[in-house]
Amino acid sequence: MSETQPERRSPALIATAIALPLALITGLIVAAVVMQRNLDAEPVILAEVPAPAANSDECTTLLAALPEELGDLERADIVDPAPAGAAAWRTAGTLDDPVVLRCGLERPLDFDQAAALQLVNDVQWFQVSGEAMGLDSSTWYVVDRSVYLALTLPDGTGPTPLQVISDTITENLPQQAIDPAPIN
Repeated sequence: MSETQPERRSPALIATAIALPLALITGLIVAAVVMQRNLDAEPVILAEVPAPAANSDECTTLLAALPEELGDLERADIVDPAPAGAAAWRTAGTLDDPVVLRCGLERPLDFDQAAALQLVNDVQWFQVSGEAMGLDSSTWYVVDRSVYLALTLPDGTGPTPLQVISDTITENLPQQAIDPAPIN
């Protein structure tokens, strides 16, 4: 009777069997980190809109004072050429619709003497819902400063951006009487 000897595995085969799954896991982790960085760096695309006072001293002052964060939203880069007087924020690591601020706009068309205003931290805002245009956002216009500003908020954003921007406006732009259009 011959005794069978246990089968011996090559050390190189064992090392390969261990290293291959570890390399695969490491590759997946590296790919996830790279993709996360790419999402963080993805700039926001903004179209030009009429903003005759976008380069005014008031807008320049306000834009310089804007915070890097609005609650859980972080300041986002804007694709060049970025429109003058604009800033954007979005949730880090996502391509969610951004919160967009524009400074130096013309008076909103619907802002007349019958318009309902809302006071947020000493700033008077006029809200225009995007629902009628099929948009999942609303735009809030500042109407009691020397320049008109608009803050566009995707639905579900919450009040924090409006409150933080109101505080920044209060600290940097003096209040003045509103100038609504007459009722037609």
